[in-house]
Amino acid sequence: MANEFSGKTALVTGGSRGIGSATALALARQGVGRLILQYNSYPEGAREIAGAIRSLGSEAECVQADLSQVPGIHGLLEKMRHPVDILINNAGSLVERARLPEFTEDLYDRVMNLNVKSVWFLTQALAGGMMERSNGVIVNVSSIAARNGGGPGATIYAAAKAAVAAITKGLAKELAPKGIRVNAVSPGTVDNYFHQQFSTRQLLDSVVAATPAGRLGTNEEVADAIVFLCSDASRFIYGQTIEVNGGMFMV
Repeated sequence: MANEFSGKTALVTGGSRGIGSATALALARQGVGRLILQYNSYPEGAREIAGAIRSLGSEAECVQADLSQVPGIHGLLEKMRHPVDILINNAGSLVERARLPEFTEDLYDRVMNLNVKSVWFLTQALAGGMMERSNGVIVNVSSIAARNGGGPGATIYAAAKAAVAAITKGLAKELAPKGIRVNAVSPGTVDNYFHQQFSTRQLLDSVVAATPAGRLGTNEEVADAIVFLCSDASRFIYGQTIEVNGGMFMV
């Protein structure tokens, strides 16, 4: 894959850790020439990943933006100085677990801004350049929560990730004639910082027990699926959401 990615620029949102950082590193290993890492609150991680990317021979740039706020979405777009060939809409979070009685309008907006609005408006802004070149790849990150409604206190997050899956299909239809492929991955429960924040060990053990593969996923396994969707090996795949969950959910 190295030759096909040579000279390309990729933007990875949520690139300072987890699936985002693993994806950025995987793309660098495959020869992507420039990686732009959006991060919010973990500059140390972004700098560390950028250094690792440079050691692999690719250029790296870190851009801070809080995508849970509308000004942060616009701020990221204003900081983008390079045409993007590959867009990985990975930034996302529960923000916090909250059930119906305690769910506030502010929390609703932050979850939707981060997980949905940023995907739509980053794509809107960057797809124009892709259309001019008649070439581009967009991979969105959904979640198994979009299929099963999520765990306790995650209903709006699940709804947001379902919106991402729907947006993926709609944009794939719209952009395919313009030379742009749009797909998504849907991770199951991954052993990473996200679940260190939002899940108990008891909850994770119950997921492992219900997963045919008998374990949690890794950041790298999801990243590998994303890189596949960015590559020519998936050149006739459009509008799909690839489930990466060890068999936890089967259609």
